[in-house]
Amino acid sequence: MSNMHILIRRYEPSDQEAIEMIYPVAIKEHINPAFLCAMTQPLHITISLFICIGAYLLGGSVILALISGGAWVGLVYFCCYEFYSAYVRDRLRTDMKDIPGHYLSNPDNCFWVAEAEMDDRRQILGMVAVEAKDDGDGKRNGELLRMIVSSTCRRAGLGQQLAKTVVDFCKERGFTRIMLFTTSTQKAAVALYQKMGFKLFNFQSESNQSPEWLIWMTRVKILYLEKIM
Repeated sequence: MSNMHILIRRYEPSDQEAIEMIYPVAIKEHINPAFLCAMTQPLHITISLFICIGAYLLGGSVILALISGGAWVGLVYFCCYEFYSAYVRDRLRTDMKDIPGHYLSNPDNCFWVAEAEMDDRRQILGMVAVEAKDDGDGKRNGELLRMIVSSTCRRAGLGQQLAKTVVDFCKERGFTRIMLFTTSTQKAAVALYQKMGFKLFNFQSESNQSPEWLIWMTRVKILYLEKIM
């Protein structure tokens, strides 16, 4: 990947099919880490033991205890799966369904893709977007959105290039700050943002559209970061 030339350019309508393929895959990569994180939380460990012991005491059967415990584990995995899958479904039927209308019709918004030549054809390996926000005091801010890097080129600096593209764009537009939301399972992304000068603030679970019970089950935290320009 170090010898590959990657071009970061504005979105074109011909990119839509590729985006709709790589975006869900990249987001759903967080399902398993979220599940492992949830099941190692003290609360969920306690619940697992309580269910297994309770089922055994009530039914007097090791098999029943294992089945009951397995059902709880399965429920936690389903919640982690639905947390990210529902997010993907919502994005693909809202702003990402009409990228030109949502991101390219306003000069203060933009959507970029990272393109490279692989196997003698051009492939989309990443994407990022920015949307202008008004803070109510006449100051304009930018929200970094839809940051994705394909698994085929991780740890090659592409994420930093995409984030820098947003930072440079926001500077050109005179934005006061850049803000973004991400999840606690995306540790590499959080580290990258902090390296680029973003500060991590209090958890902002209310920013997520998922039901509170689903967030509670997954134990995923919504993180808020911002960079003052």
